[in-house]
Amino acid sequence: MSDQQRFVYDAARAVDPLGDLEEEAEKQAKHNRAKVGSARPSSLLYTYGPGSIMDLPQFTIMSTGLDDWDRIWRRRDAAPPSIHAPRLKNVVRMMMGSNDVELRPHPWQPKKYVRSAEGNDLGVPARVFPQWLRCTGCDLLGMLSQFDYKNTHPFRTDLATFEHTKCTGRSGSRSRKAMRRPAVPARYLLACVDGHLDEFPYALWVHHGQPCSNAELPVLKMIDRTAGKGASAVIRCESCQTQRPMNEAQGEAGKVKLPDCRGRHPHLDAFDHRGCRHKTRLMLVGASNLWFPATQSIIVMPESQQEKESDLADRIRTTLGDKLDKYRQHLDILRDLLEDRVDVTGLTDHELAAAVEAACAPQATPEEQEEKLRDWDPVDLLAPEWRHLLLPILGARNEDLKSGLTLAARERGDTLRPEITRVLAVEKLRKVNALVGFTRIDDMDRVGDLPRRLAPLTRTPRPTWTVATEDRGEGIFLQLDEDSVAAWEKRILESEVWQAHVEAHRRNFQRRFSETAEKINPDSRLKPPRYWLVHTFAHILIRELALSCGYSAASLSERLYAWPATENRDPAAGLLICTTASDSDGTLGGLVQLSEPARFQRVVDDALRKAQRCSSDPVCSMRTPHDPEDFLHGAACHCCVMASETSCERANRFLDRRFLINLPGSNLGYFSTHE
Repeated sequence: MSDQQRFVYDAARAVDPLGDLEEEAEKQAKHNRAKVGSARPSSLLYTYGPGSIMDLPQFTIMSTGLDDWDRIWRRRDAAPPSIHAPRLKNVVRMMMGSNDVELRPHPWQPKKYVRSAEGNDLGVPARVFPQWLRCTGCDLLGMLSQFDYKNTHPFRTDLATFEHTKCTGRSGSRSRKAMRRPAVPARYLLACVDGHLDEFPYALWVHHGQPCSNAELPVLKMIDRTAGKGASAVIRCESCQTQRPMNEAQGEAGKVKLPDCRGRHPHLDAFDHRGCRHKTRLMLVGASNLWFPATQSIIVMPESQQEKESDLADRIRTTLGDKLDKYRQHLDILRDLLEDRVDVTGLTDHELAAAVEAACAPQATPEEQEEKLRDWDPVDLLAPEWRHLLLPILGARNEDLKSGLTLAARERGDTLRPEITRVLAVEKLRKVNALVGFTRIDDMDRVGDLPRRLAPLTRTPRPTWTVATEDRGEGIFLQLDEDSVAAWEKRILESEVWQAHVEAHRRNFQRRFSETAEKINPDSRLKPPRYWLVHTFAHILIRELALSCGYSAASLSERLYAWPATENRDPAAGLLICTTASDSDGTLGGLVQLSEPARFQRVVDDALRKAQRCSSDPVCSMRTPHDPEDFLHGAACHCCVMASETSCERANRFLDRRFLINLPGSNLGYFSTHE
């Protein structure tokens, strides 16, 4: 599989940007499915997934919904590949409200690009969005139909562009010779908190919601002489000489001047059947809060017997479909139907009959799925990993060929901190990441609070698959002493610093989750002190490991296991620092080498020593949120603890060096209790 996934643009999708009418698409130029760009699978999952806007050299595109991706898979001779991760698949099905969701990789581009076969084996389908463009020569503002699309070189996707063929420049002189000028996207959009996105209605805006008095199709221009300074452009109608600045649409005063949301999902070519009751907000094409992926991921572990039986029943059900009920009593026929599709050769008739009965069990209804989602805790994905990582290592290493997990025990160094009780070298691991939807404007910590905020990936309410990536890598796992963590946590809960964090989190929750804040106790969403401890420790280790392991700090990521004991779950206090990639780059061995006793204890000592000083001290070391502040960190900043967004699972929240070591004026450090 290629690491680069190709994007293709269909010229027939250049329809009325405010209508998305299929009838108009048929009237456009013939299809052009030439490649317009490429990206790695990880970026197509976390940065440029369905519904997001990707910048190309000359214009911007939006990856379409998964319904359009099905056309790509149907062109292939073989059945679509599937990624095996039953534990993750069950969670994805619950979140997407469908019992039959599979995990599939991105469609990839063949290594040999054949010009004559253009369009026969596409990659990721995409559409141009926004579909309002501005001529760079004369400032003409118009839809795609007013510009010519040019993409003739099969190996120079950067040359694909839209052009204004009869541009006479900004002078407006008719005698000036017309020439071809490139057009760029008009950068304004309308978005709402329920994930809808729409073109900005420039004609209605400049005429204050009324039609132009002099022309049915007015000629518009976008006058922009201060690019990069927000909504600084001025929209002018050349037909009636009316003009209006875009900065009137900014801020609280501008909200009342914007239209109500129409519930549009441009990546689906559809409108939300539920409608939308929200006001729109002005957004820029490159805004960082335009698209937030909602993803779930797991480290694949060896399956338990119960997981194997559940997965077998699920594969039998999805493979046979309607034939299952018809032949459920005829095991010989079922074996023939399942041949080469589901391996049941090693099962006795009794075992196969039990699997068939389990497959015939009633599936959860959408209402039951939604109720289950409200009660679901993300820790449920981490608990099986934690339990397996605590199992004893028999021999030199434990290697599971099916899951790809290889663990090796490491001796504790003579001077290793006593708080660290277990160190494992994770020589090989497989990580699977799946996309379940996305949000706009605000990144929701828990999509179960407001399911409508999660924008769909398909037009169908019950999708049959979603896109996923499969990465391989290596890492280091360590466990902290539970008794010392519990005693330390009890001391922290009574401290003034912790109470300040609790109050800051309440203020933050009230401001971020305005619609759910009254129904949910914000304290139930605050991570416990042990999470702050493990999280801060992981960050300083990532910084120190990056100096010696051969990987950049941005390529190292954390997986945190930190929760107190409950009725159904044992306590956890540990972490996994790993690096993963879709190819062999994640398994070069540099990180595992640092798990050797002498090297690792030096890494830990150096990391804790450097954490005692920050170039922003004493401001950083004494930082505590006070009303009205609502930031979710204490003694932590980019100079000492904070990491890149690719490394941190919590966007640099829940960090405080005072919980890790003693700082001036504080005696809350966990690693200082035994000195």
